[in-house]
Amino acid sequence: MSTTDAGSAANLFVMGLIAKTLNDLHVGLPCKVISFDLDRCVANIQPLIRTTDKDPAIIQNVPALGQKLIISGAEQLCKPSLRIGDVVFVVCADQEIKNVLSGQIASSDSKRKHSKNDAVIVGVMPCSL
Repeated sequence: MSTTDAGSAANLFVMGLIAKTLNDLHVGLPCKVISFDLDRCVANIQPLIRTTDKDPAIIQNVPALGQKLIISGAEQLCKPSLRIGDVVFVVCADQEIKNVLSGQIASSDSKRKHSKNDAVIVGVMPCSL
């Protein structure tokens, strides 16, 4: 006869599954700018929060939001000014964004949700201003 409680083993399995799922879910995270291409408004960034014993992997070609502003009555297009080492805040889209970056309605090529592959830089953190 087994002395292992089946309920406890199932509970441990479910709790582990939930923990892994939550660890793979990304919503917003602070990152450091590794490089920035002003012409394309994309950056390579590194998350600053370590979730394992290794440094987080660099995320490549992350779009950085610009702004359309009215300044003195005239519309101005403002690109972000990011420097190597700047700390930025990044959000991860609900679904894959690759096919909609052209501005057209499109279907996703994958079922991924809240992935670092769909990150967008939304701003610079106060420590880099």
